[in-house]
Amino acid sequence: MSTNLIKLLYHNKFFSRVFHTVLNEIQHELADCHSVLDLGCGPSSPLEYCANVRYSVGVEPFSEYIQISKRKQIHSRYINRKIQELDFKEKSFDAVIMIEVLEHLDKNTGDKLLKKIEKWAKKKVIVTTPNGFVAQKSLDSNPLQQHLSGWTAQEMRNRGYSVKGLAGLITLRQELPTDTIGDDLTASIKYQPRLFWFIVATLSQTIIYHFPQLAFEMFCVKKTIINKQDV
Repeated sequence: MSTNLIKLLYHNKFFSRVFHTVLNEIQHELADCHSVLDLGCGPSSPLEYCANVRYSVGVEPFSEYIQISKRKQIHSRYINRKIQELDFKEKSFDAVIMIEVLEHLDKNTGDKLLKKIEKWAKKKVIVTTPNGFVAQKSLDSNPLQQHLSGWTAQEMRNRGYSVKGLAGLITLRQELPTDTIGDDLTASIKYQPRLFWFIVATLSQTIIYHFPQLAFEMFCVKKTIINKQDV
């Protein structure tokens, strides 16, 4: 099974829904959102595959990633600044997302940022981050890629987030051994042969989704609007 085939499966709607890929989860959560703030958008973003999002702002401090994303025309507007330096009016966007960003901030900075972005979102905040601290060095000659903190499912729940598990069992994954992000979904698999253990991790995802404390990644959502049915 080649890397290209894995990517094709990842984008297959049936596969993505059954195995709860991050793309499927984000598409589902953003189905009712038309404006999105993407913090730490990087060179690619799941918003590229969210056709219903009419307006998005990509914030990224690493200029090389901004240029790549611009060529792909993923966002309506770009801001080349550190996300902790930003401020927006309350309820500026339907949703605010941080995909694999929180762990790149120290705990105090991350805590303050979460409080801020929850004010900027009309409907919800979406955060994905590793389950606990996972070491990561600088990638793509970008020192901001280093991991500085770790967050647990219980910590996010205590902040009012619903939490689901992603990427299968945490015991099957490791720090990326490469010097670049790349697009190889098997790169973080700990054991050889990686393809076999990637399949095991994928199969485990159907169960781990409901037990985020055992997962490698967490998918966290906090509603910032109270629906009548929730009262």
